[in-house]
Amino acid sequence: MVALWFNSGMNYWLVKSEPAAYAWAQFVKDGQAAWTGVRNFQARNNLRAMKKGDLVCFYHSVTEKQVVGVAKVQKESYPDATADAGDWSCVDLVPVKPLVRPVNLAEIKADPKLADLPLLKQSRLSVTPLSAAQFAHLLKLSGTKL
Repeated sequence: MVALWFNSGMNYWLVKSEPAAYAWAQFVKDGQAAWTGVRNFQARNNLRAMKKGDLVCFYHSVTEKQVVGVAKVQKESYPDATADAGDWSCVDLVPVKPLVRPVNLAEIKADPKLADLPLLKQSRLSVTPLSAAQFAHLLKLSGTKL
């Protein structure tokens, strides 16, 4: 049941990746990934706000434009070793479950319950927060139960 995953201490997130660069299938095959390469201050601050156990929607950007799976934060923010300069962070994510049915961007845009989704308001941001209600609604739309 989805409700078992929801608690007041948990946060929910959406991360974006181009499938050609790092797809859900590769993430599942790898079993975990350091979420590196984020070079936007707001997205970096969102990474820093992630806590171990938080749930994350995995979104294929650019070509597919759809939420395809659910991940979990395995390790909280630490310095991003891929950064040549600056104060950048990453987190470790592990796959939890693929969505039964991906939820595409057109469906998200058409749903009034998702009108305030940061994906729609700040479309270029690669790491965004979700409310518990938004996360639950995305799962419902996909037919996925955790």
